[in-house]
Amino acid sequence: MKKILCIILFFGLAWGLCQNNTFKIAKLKYGGGGDWYCNRTSLPNLIKFINQNSVIKVHEKEDIVEVGSPALFQYAWVHLTGHGNVFFTDAEAQNLRNYLISGGFLHIDDNYGLDKYIRREMKKVFPEHDFVELPFDFGIYKKPFSFPKGLPKVHEHDGKPPQGFGIFHDGRLVCFYSYECDLGNGWEDQEIYNDPEPVRQQALKMGTNIVYWAITQ
Repeated sequence: MKKILCIILFFGLAWGLCQNNTFKIAKLKYGGGGDWYCNRTSLPNLIKFINQNSVIKVHEKEDIVEVGSPALFQYAWVHLTGHGNVFFTDAEAQNLRNYLISGGFLHIDDNYGLDKYIRREMKKVFPEHDFVELPFDFGIYKKPFSFPKGLPKVHEHDGKPPQGFGIFHDGRLVCFYSYECDLGNGWEDQEIYNDPEPVRQQALKMGTNIVYWAITQ
């Protein structure tokens, strides 16, 4: 029965990954009171940048999907962000786990204040795995844009260097966590934060690498 379930989940995800030769991505809606909805212009801008500057093509519409929804399996890549509390029920954690081990990919972007909550909740999803910091020579920093020093720094918070953490399952990176970086803010419309354009470009390029890695690895 477990094997049959895995096959069903795999083909459900595969169907959602490619429609009209494009891949679908979404923002993840979670409970707990955190502002999952922040950075409203970030994913539309990232999608536009990816489609104009890489060989992969992403469906032009950003969707929103709930952690516990069966619709999660329609997306090649899901993005979670926010500043505050994150909470997964047991059923939601299991659904997210099934999605990730079936070929899905989760990008978590700490918009400041997310760290202690997301680490707690991801332990529900993968109690057997911990976040590990990725070395600068890891593939996610190499294609299609080169980041020999790892994640770019978009906004300062606690004066810490940006760090990229991952969760691996059966040798595959299933979750990438950008910390002390604020990538999503860098994807926002320029007038929102008035970040220098070179900073925004670096953020968009790194975001492209994350999506590219998730789709091509």
